[in-house]
Amino acid sequence: MSGLRSAVKRVKTGGLETAETAKPTRKKFKTSVKSEQSNGPVRSCTTYHSFPAAADVARLRCGLLSWYHREKRDLPWRTLALTEEDVDTRTYAVWVSEIMLQQTQVATVIDYYNRWMKRWPTVSDLAAATLEEVNQMWAGLGYYSRGKRLHEGAQNVVSELHGQMPRTVDSLLKQLPGVGRYTAAAIGSIALGHVTGAVDGNVIRVLCRLRGIGADSTSPAVTEALWELANLLVDPESPGDFNQAMMELGARVCTPKGPLCSQCPIQSHCRSYQKVLIYQEKKVEKFQVKSDNKSLPDIEDCVNQGTCALCPSEPWDPDLGVQNFPRKPGKKPPRVERTLTCVASRRSGDGEPECLLTQRPNKGLLAGLWEFPNRLLEEQRSEEEQKEALCEEMSRIVATPLTKDLLQYVGEVVHIFSHIHQTYVVYSLCLKDGDIQTERGNTQWLSRSALQGAAVSTGVKKIMNLCDSVHCKQDSSLKAGKKRQLAERKTDKAQKSRRAKPGAAADGRRQLSLSSYFKSVKEESV
Repeated sequence: MSGLRSAVKRVKTGGLETAETAKPTRKKFKTSVKSEQSNGPVRSCTTYHSFPAAADVARLRCGLLSWYHREKRDLPWRTLALTEEDVDTRTYAVWVSEIMLQQTQVATVIDYYNRWMKRWPTVSDLAAATLEEVNQMWAGLGYYSRGKRLHEGAQNVVSELHGQMPRTVDSLLKQLPGVGRYTAAAIGSIALGHVTGAVDGNVIRVLCRLRGIGADSTSPAVTEALWELANLLVDPESPGDFNQAMMELGARVCTPKGPLCSQCPIQSHCRSYQKVLIYQEKKVEKFQVKSDNKSLPDIEDCVNQGTCALCPSEPWDPDLGVQNFPRKPGKKPPRVERTLTCVASRRSGDGEPECLLTQRPNKGLLAGLWEFPNRLLEEQRSEEEQKEALCEEMSRIVATPLTKDLLQYVGEVVHIFSHIHQTYVVYSLCLKDGDIQTERGNTQWLSRSALQGAAVSTGVKKIMNLCDSVHCKQDSSLKAGKKRQLAERKTDKAQKSRRAKPGAAADGRRQLSLSSYFKSVKEESV
């Protein structure tokens, strides 16, 4: 109990000292920041939401970097960024990792990144690849437009910049498709050593909790405030390490749920954690004082609360603790779609089964990937009518008249995109003529083995798994039925054989004649 009170006392004292020292140090600190940053001075929002004291910033940098160098994960792109001497290869490698890490977990990216860099170790190697090869390598990683933009960017670098990667944050933004403000800053700081902050989802969470920023984290005011904070805090001596340390902290300690505040290396700077301590102290004093009129400690808040663009509009929820921050707008529910899908199969010339796939347009969702022929269900039409339309489409693709009775229902597969709740209603179609030709250029027949390595989405693989499981069940049922039939036939044959033998006993044993019986008895007596 005494430890908790002393911790709260230290929090209050630290807050008062910061407020008292803010005026004499602010002017000097702004000047020093201006010399560190190439894009002008950083404007602090208020004393509460920023770091007006240079000493606080220095302590935060030191604590965070010490923790990072001690606890950081060994990741392939970090190793390459530290060991690769060629600036173009280093910048390319960091660019690839940052694009792959967009909306994707680190554990998923590692294998993809290693395979990618082994196949295309330089930007020139990637530029020489085909989009089909890139899509095949990217298959299963999701958000497929990222791979296409990497490929386009590599071709731009080779054709327009003679193979030399952009050297500044601004040129990274302008010359690489798919590179936004954060990605350019991350590449610039990690690969090129530019002193710039980098604000991704993890950093947003860390900064909002550090400085008690509770307004909508996607609003322009909060976005600019967070970038100013990031530029203020970034270490001019190790900008890449500092930015990666902020991301690492958000990914492993300052997590969306169940944050590990006791392990946080910059806990003493965190406004959210201070509020948690003070609320705990209030509960303790209420329990001890009961009806006493003793005053309770005040919650430290922004002095402009109510009019401040960075303060939360909702009251602090003690049950959430530091998870009160950041506040995000409610997500729109994903769009619900149902799609009729046809898995058409045939036997190739050598007898191997093949499936028919069509290629998606080069723009939009899953651009350029291969999929099974399908048709989006329309609300105003029945599923049977849509099935008829799918059959007509398949007839046109294979240039053969088909009837909808040939389409056999297989089952349904659910696949969730970021904004679409997709249900594939799967039908199978067996075509016996191995010489069937397709009418369009964006179709191809692929064997099962080739399909596994093709540029197909996770949804297509789920559909194949469904078909495989259904076929396995059907095969098992068929084999079990044949075994039963075989056993029944053997039983019937044995029974018929016994009935056909004359003089057979009811229990199946042979009955001896009277003379044979007395003969055997006489032999036994001798």
